[in-house]
Amino acid sequence: MIFEVLSRDGAARRACLTTSHGPVETPAFMAVGTVGSVKAVGPDDLTAIGAEIVLANAYHLMLRPGPERVQRLGGLARFMGWNRPTLTDSGGFQVFSLSGRRKLREEGVEFQSHLDGSLHFLSPERSIAIQEQLGADIIMAFDECPPAGCSRAELESSLALTGRWARRSKSAWHPDGPSALFGIVQGGLDLELRRRAIEEICALDLPGYALGGYSVGERPSEMQASWPEVAPLLPADRPRYLMGVGTPDDLLVGIAAGLDMFDCVLPTRCARNGLLFTSRGKVVIRNQAYADDARPVDQACDCYTCKTFTRAYLRHLFQSRELLAYRLNSIHNLAYYLSLMAGARAAIAAGRLAVFSAEVRAAWNDDHTEEVESPGSKNESTPR
Repeated sequence: MIFEVLSRDGAARRACLTTSHGPVETPAFMAVGTVGSVKAVGPDDLTAIGAEIVLANAYHLMLRPGPERVQRLGGLARFMGWNRPTLTDSGGFQVFSLSGRRKLREEGVEFQSHLDGSLHFLSPERSIAIQEQLGADIIMAFDECPPAGCSRAELESSLALTGRWARRSKSAWHPDGPSALFGIVQGGLDLELRRRAIEEICALDLPGYALGGYSVGERPSEMQASWPEVAPLLPADRPRYLMGVGTPDDLLVGIAAGLDMFDCVLPTRCARNGLLFTSRGKVVIRNQAYADDARPVDQACDCYTCKTFTRAYLRHLFQSRELLAYRLNSIHNLAYYLSLMAGARAAIAAGRLAVFSAEVRAAWNDDHTEEVESPGSKNESTPR
């Protein structure tokens, strides 16, 4: 894996991450394909909207169809029909999100499958082996993700365990193989613990680093305030990945702080619930106001959905519970996110990221914006 910073604007970076399956321009948003599929859309849809990398989850693929089967069938990219880069999460987030179904100990975590109740064990060594069998271009160290609001003592204990698991993950990893290992920095909102974790994890000299443990119940303003303090402490010559955080405003704040890679279920989950992101704010497509609306969802968007269909038709599909609604809504939301990242990359190259971000936010907040909360939580038992 090669990471090259091409231009800077303050702390923000525009870069290119090159893997064996091709390049990824950063800042980049990764579509979430937890079980080897981005919900409701195909690889052709992803290619058409400019996606360059997809994220999958080792825990879920361990349960079904199994890493050995994926390996026999040519690896994750081939199995998915996606001949571009992939990243796999380690399963560490399930230590947090499936807390009622797991037993945590030094050796690893025993999970009760959410599919059939069967017992499975994940350790750092097993997680790395699974991810290497899957053949992902980027794999993640196994970690523990503590919940927001836990005590300082609990945070310190969790941090120490994550550090030990990171060292075991590195020992299990084959650096001459096709998979690049990223370490994960935890520490909650405690900046002292974050700094300590960065020193420990970055001492492992890995190809890249991630900030984990955000968007787990803390206030968004607290979370966003942490990134400008933490991100610059990560190595400047390695990619920096913010895990599982993903409102459009989160992305703009993270990019300005110097973060390079992002993922979140939010665009596809909101699409399936009828909430669409646009250059003028949020549109709740189920609303009666769109029953006779002949405009596209977003006149500034050139995705297939916006070029072909009206708001009235999309509302009709959603109200009728037609499966096509989920595909068309998801195409648009992902296209919006990818367009936002492309705009940020161009702005960094031109030295005008602050102006770009201000213009984007101003358009969201004009009189046409629907002030609504996105349906459901950003968090689920898939990615962080």
